[in-house]
Amino acid sequence: MDDTKGANQVTNTKQQVRHLLTLEELTAEGLTDLLELAKAVKQAPTTYADTLSGKKVALLFEKASTRTRISFEVGVIELGGHPVVLNGSDMQIGRGESLSDTIQVMSRYVDALMIRTFAHETVETLATHGTIPIINGLTDMHHPCQVLADLLTIEEHFGQRTGKVLTYIGDGNNMAHSLLIGGALSGMTIRICSPAAYAPDETIVEQAKQLAKKTGGKIEQYTEPNKAVVGADIIYSDVFASMGQEEEAAKRLDAFEGYQVNQTLLKLAVDDVIFLHCLPAHRGEEVTAEVIDGPHSVVFDQAENRLHAQKALMIELMG
Repeated sequence: MDDTKGANQVTNTKQQVRHLLTLEELTAEGLTDLLELAKAVKQAPTTYADTLSGKKVALLFEKASTRTRISFEVGVIELGGHPVVLNGSDMQIGRGESLSDTIQVMSRYVDALMIRTFAHETVETLATHGTIPIINGLTDMHHPCQVLADLLTIEEHFGQRTGKVLTYIGDGNNMAHSLLIGGALSGMTIRICSPAAYAPDETIVEQAKQLAKKTGGKIEQYTEPNKAVVGADIIYSDVFASMGQEEEAAKRLDAFEGYQVNQTLLKLAVDDVIFLHCLPAHRGEEVTAEVIDGPHSVVFDQAENRLHAQKALMIELMG
């Protein structure tokens, strides 16, 4: 982890607190070290069984969750810590208590907070006012923990990340944003293919381009899937309508017509292309069952790697 980057870090009289709000808190070298630790944790989990002994980790959910909740809760337990699972609607923040008051109190009780929420400003506020590490389990702008697992999966499958071509087809959402940053840090070519009206945030695209200049990576944008997947090593998909966008589902299905990942698209990529999806998936919409359940799909290896990548992250931040 990079101790010198100050934008998303808190300094107090006792310590320098490190967070993971996006992936920009990491340097390219720090990302490599973190993924190497994740491999070690995966290979020999008992070696790290007492790393968080005596530590309490709050897991706060303002959005529904399957993989994030289970992987973090199990991960804390496997590292010897104690998870404290919280629902936002059951807390005083659900009745109007300020985030700054909430995190200052929580900082007296627990050693770290993972939160899965809506507005990215929420995690930034928590990091500003708290004195414990804040881990972004998902916001509307970024999904860094998922991309740590994605990059671990890519490295396991190909033996490297640098130079690989990843084509993301779908909404320019939090997944696209974190893939842009993580891919740029990895020296990869990241192609984002989405309708013009659903392109990723321009500021994040520019940030990724600046990072890619330092690592030899490339950032490319497309609107035509059949062009974006040519020669790709990885094809990545996500749902067309995420949580909180249910009312837009019909409109989005129309907008993303032609953006489904199917066998026709898969054949335009390299022969050993792999398919990734952050799950949950809607078969028949953004991807066909033939692809996600086929031989090129590694989505369940990818889902498992949430556990190992996040354990490495917690060791780095707290161990």
